[in-house]
Amino acid sequence: MLDSDLTKKLQSLAKDEASFETLKALFQAEAEKAQQYKTWLELLESAVRNDYDSIIVTELELNNPGPRICYVNDGFQRMTGYKREEVIGKTPRMLQGEKTDRKTLDRLRANLEKGNSFFGQTVNYRKDGSEYINQWDIHPLTNRRGEITHWVSYQHDITERKRSEKKVMDTNTNFDDLFEGSKQTYVDLSLNGLVLDANKAFREMLGYTNEELQNAQIWEFTPSNDVPVLKTIFTGSENDIKNSAEPLTIMFRRKNGMPVQAELSLKILSNDGKRIARAVVSNVSMRKNVLEILKKRNLGFDKIFERKNDFTYGFEIGANGLPVIKWISEGFEALTGYEKDECHGEAGFSKLIHPEDLLAVRRHYKAIAEGKSATQTFRIVKKSGEVVLVMDYSKPNAESEGEFKGSFVAAGKEALKTV
Repeated sequence: MLDSDLTKKLQSLAKDEASFETLKALFQAEAEKAQQYKTWLELLESAVRNDYDSIIVTELELNNPGPRICYVNDGFQRMTGYKREEVIGKTPRMLQGEKTDRKTLDRLRANLEKGNSFFGQTVNYRKDGSEYINQWDIHPLTNRRGEITHWVSYQHDITERKRSEKKVMDTNTNFDDLFEGSKQTYVDLSLNGLVLDANKAFREMLGYTNEELQNAQIWEFTPSNDVPVLKTIFTGSENDIKNSAEPLTIMFRRKNGMPVQAELSLKILSNDGKRIARAVVSNVSMRKNVLEILKKRNLGFDKIFERKNDFTYGFEIGANGLPVIKWISEGFEALTGYEKDECHGEAGFSKLIHPEDLLAVRRHYKAIAEGKSATQTFRIVKKSGEVVLVMDYSKPNAESEGEFKGSFVAAGKEALKTV
């Protein structure tokens, strides 16, 4: 339905009743079309919400002052601190600063001028001036005639991952510091214990989506024995949260019913003028698992976190929805334990994928087969049975129809468990 103000305006502009009815029908059709687009956009955001921190759509023009922003999602607002109305019509260059890498920006521009996608990372700046490392995955948007009209940029804040990688390269890093820094896990709570937001690591730890966590009290995800401890803190004053300086040992309950022992460190933060409690979580159960494996295998701390070589590969998509590898670069054997020829052919790649991640991996390569470039984090199983978390970035090979190129990057701690 058209609102009353618009209806009155149309009536004043119409020459007669018939003209008014015609205008009314036209505007009603446009309103319905706009609502349909809004619904599609909401569905799209729902589909990618857990995979990307931020989405930006900009206009095509690259010359000064730069491509103007015409859309950002809620994730962009959370990641940068800017409200939507503060950035619409402006350029993403407003996020750049002293440490933003000029060479990366030059590569970005060169790719976009050719109409190509771009994958890269550099330092960006939030509204409050703080730095973060932004990873871009940028693609052209085309109209029905195949003409590029806009750019869409999917973005990750990979600051914590980069800090972890830096620690991995430092052989003097303390094991506990390395473990904590490798993947910080946190959940943001209201001062009465209501879950406001949780990062991907926390969601993966418990097996819930953000929607399932939000608007629930944090103690709803703990066994009854631990409920009073949390309730006492969050039903008191803000000082009770501030004074709980020592980490709390809490048993969480995963969605599948399995227990997870964790330590919570609480601190008060200010978010858009509101006071919230951030609980930084240490997965004690996983730490115990690591120590037990080290003991069984007689491995040193440095070995379990040893950085392996990344590798690139060329492939086609097989009938089973997985890559049929054509070539693999150096680094494959170091990361997987397999020799290259052991993973060629239809079934070669499937032996690498952790069984629990097979469905997600097939969806990943289905998107690539449809002509998209995509990023996916999943587990692979080494020849020894050890499990490695990797991130794969793959895309169509512009130089050869029906072929694709990908790259594996070790994204997590190795050998945490056996299959």
